[in-house]
Amino acid sequence: MKITFDWLKDHLSVSAKEEKLLEKLTDIGLEVESVENLSEGLDLFKVAKILKTEKHPNADRLKVCDVDVGEKEIKKVVCGAPNAREGLITVYAPPGAVIPKNKTKLVIAKIRDVTSYGMLCSESELNLSEESDGITELSSSKYNNSIGKSFFTQSSSNLIDLSITPNRPDCLGVRGIARDLAASGFGKLKQIKEQKIKSKKSQTIKVIITNEKNQGCFSFGSCLVTNVKNTESPKWLKDKLISIGQKPISAIVDITNYVMIDINRPLHAYDADKIEKGIIVRNSKSGEEFTALDNKTYKLEDNMCVISDDKGVLGLGGIIGGTRSGTEMDTQNVLIESAYFDPRSIRRTAKRLNIDTDAKFRFERGIDQLSIEEGLNKAALLIKKICGGEISKIDIQKISTFKNPIIKFDPNSFEKVTGFKILTKDMLKILDNLGFTSKKDKKVFKLTIPSWRPDITQEIDVVEELVRIVGYDKIKIEEPIKERKKSTLTQTQKLFHFLQRSVASKGYLEAITWSFTDAKYNDHFKGQNNELKIVNPISSELGVLRNSIFSNLIMYMSKNIDRGFKDLSIFEIGPTFFGKHPGEQNIVVCGLSAGKKSRLSWLEKERNVDVFDIKKDVVQTLVEAGYDAEKFFIDDETPDYYHPGKSGRLFLNRGKESVAAYFGEIHPNIIKQIDMKTESLVGFEIFLDNLKLPKKSLKDQKTKYSVSDYQKSERDFAFIVDKKIKVQDLVNVVSNVDKNLISNIKVFDVYEGDNIPENQKSIAISVTIQSQEKTLKEADLDQINKSIIETVENKTGAKIRS
Repeated sequence: MKITFDWLKDHLSVSAKEEKLLEKLTDIGLEVESVENLSEGLDLFKVAKILKTEKHPNADRLKVCDVDVGEKEIKKVVCGAPNAREGLITVYAPPGAVIPKNKTKLVIAKIRDVTSYGMLCSESELNLSEESDGITELSSSKYNNSIGKSFFTQSSSNLIDLSITPNRPDCLGVRGIARDLAASGFGKLKQIKEQKIKSKKSQTIKVIITNEKNQGCFSFGSCLVTNVKNTESPKWLKDKLISIGQKPISAIVDITNYVMIDINRPLHAYDADKIEKGIIVRNSKSGEEFTALDNKTYKLEDNMCVISDDKGVLGLGGIIGGTRSGTEMDTQNVLIESAYFDPRSIRRTAKRLNIDTDAKFRFERGIDQLSIEEGLNKAALLIKKICGGEISKIDIQKISTFKNPIIKFDPNSFEKVTGFKILTKDMLKILDNLGFTSKKDKKVFKLTIPSWRPDITQEIDVVEELVRIVGYDKIKIEEPIKERKKSTLTQTQKLFHFLQRSVASKGYLEAITWSFTDAKYNDHFKGQNNELKIVNPISSELGVLRNSIFSNLIMYMSKNIDRGFKDLSIFEIGPTFFGKHPGEQNIVVCGLSAGKKSRLSWLEKERNVDVFDIKKDVVQTLVEAGYDAEKFFIDDETPDYYHPGKSGRLFLNRGKESVAAYFGEIHPNIIKQIDMKTESLVGFEIFLDNLKLPKKSLKDQKTKYSVSDYQKSERDFAFIVDKKIKVQDLVNVVSNVDKNLISNIKVFDVYEGDNIPENQKSIAISVTIQSQEKTLKEADLDQINKSIIETVENKTGAKIRS
């Protein structure tokens, strides 16, 4: 919404300066987006007189004009206008001036070898009208003594551009803004006596609003002005429109624009002689067409509100008129329309046809339903004053009657909401200035909402109005308490974030994906769960709730591998679903690792990631979270999407209460079916809902890392054990031999086959032996080796493999 301080003063008695106005507008919620001085540079445009014209020596359609601009030196200007002639008074723009229409900055230039010092301007170039066929012709009687003076009147008022929120349609008119300012104490609202049409002549063009479903027009007011002489607008009206960046067109059109901006009452003017047998306001029929005032032809759909006559569509109600009934300079009889259209109908139609106009912008937000007559009175009387003619009575057709809504307001609710108090009499004064009327009803007030405020529907809206006018700066600011006496996170939430960080610290990149997924991926991982289809998926490829996070991770893992990322580890923590009802879900930490270990390392030989790598990540993560690794129980019963011989499930203790985690290689058939091009793919799932909270708080779980200054030694052992013996059991036995010296145990081979007795297997491990206190001698190493062999043989029945 663009306004000027000068225009505001038509409605507001105020002595304050414009700087104070800008501050107050922002204070009451009418944000000032920009302030522009429209007069800047316009003082360069001079009233000038053509003294002599000659044919251009090198161009048939150009003339070289001698122009008097009020200086001693006569200016030579090359001009192509057909009306450029000796004695014509016009507008001259010197080099350095910026043309208002196209923002072109003029320079001294040669045109066909003749130097032109400036430009003679058309009305179109000066944004005075659409006239562009010739240069501006000024009245000799009025401007003969103004040669050399500035053509534009300098204004002390800037153009103020306000950002009006959609809930404040009343402030799309200058009077609405003035009303808000007056209520806040910035000036006093002028009581403008409304002039009414006094006529005995009836409006002879019949208007019918069809009472049909989806009718978008509730009221249609009209007034006929006959025997008018459409003309150029008077200076005061032109100046008003130009001051806010509008271009004057003709008196009738300018008056409708002026009323719209002044009191937020959109109007439309028809050439009454072009209307065939009256007006019908109805719903459109699919396929109907009309040419609008923007010179575009629109094909309509069903149920669009149209203004029509016996020949067809005249315009789209509340959006744009048509060329067939538009007013022109020779229009003699004018029908003025002032109507109320349903905001939803306007918004729907404009969106479908991609039309944006000033009228549409206002009607879709909600116009004052009781301003129909006021708009007709103001416009008709101005047309008569400027264009002459006879005015008919006002005719208003309705299919519904508007009643001002009434809401109850308890003054005590203001303090409850805002935290500060103002006197009840001050509240009522503000509301009265805003147009509300009040009536006391016991301890509350019944407020009648003004017709121009469709946004006020409940008590809290009234509180918002009051605090807006009083000032948001009155709300007491309280600093939040900075000392946090106890954590705001529960232990479960802490465990969630700890596991998130723990997995990330092992080289996994966190992924965040949808909770829904592609059914073709989900089928591989849903196990015994039913497929949970989504009724309204955001896309056909994301049509089911995920039964496992693997379904999304493997999809994005495959995409990244296709892009050249061969060795990649990713994880996600989030919900998986086993039912369609609320709560039928589990929180899972799920990870995938693909490719090789040490692919580019010169220290270690490259190898495929395997089940032992993923097992280590799972066990270490749980240990870091505070769970006792010695109580873990691991077996090989896993879902069918894991490799049956290279996977395991983990319980926090041998009681097998609930599965804490699964880990292992992803089944080769799945990798083949999704065509993933990787040497190896392993994954894990940790089920947070099955983890009992550790006894110690997570902040106590500080991993102690120490680097020994003494040389380490590695010894390999191969044991023949019973097939029932788990690898982890063997590792646990070895690690307990001497925890001060055994720093790491790595399983590098499990073998069954030739040279191994039936029902037995070979487990090969590499043990790292290192002291924190001294360099171990050969005798020390022999002793620890002997202890490892004896302990394993005694506790597991294993034999050292020769």
